[in-house]
Amino acid sequence: MKIATGIIAMMLGLVALLQSCTVGTASHLIGDQASSDAGAAGVIAGFLIFVGGAFAFGLPSVSVFVFVAAGLLALTGAADFPDLQIWAVISVIFAGMAVVGWRSDRKKKKMAASAAGRAEEGA
Repeated sequence: MKIATGIIAMMLGLVALLQSCTVGTASHLIGDQASSDAGAAGVIAGFLIFVGGAFAFGLPSVSVFVFVAAGLLALTGAADFPDLQIWAVISVIFAGMAVVGWRSDRKKKKMAASAAGRAEEGA
């Protein structure tokens, strides 16, 4: 689950980053300050989704917080750039996937530790 979360989040993070960069630049060129600011928030949210995906491989507990931060940041600009609502929902879904990966990783470590303890007792 951690590998799937990481790969998909990194790819979609790049898509969100590029989409928001395009919207922010185009809005700035036509003089729409509100959409330009929302595009900037989207760029940062896309970058955070990418970073959360990178952390999902080794530190899924950190990636949960990064995904939640990306979702909250995306919601701040959603009034002027409606696609950010979608990215916020996707980010929260990734946070849930990272929690599942984190919990399964903890279970595997507990199982390995108890198996090692039983092996020592038997020796």
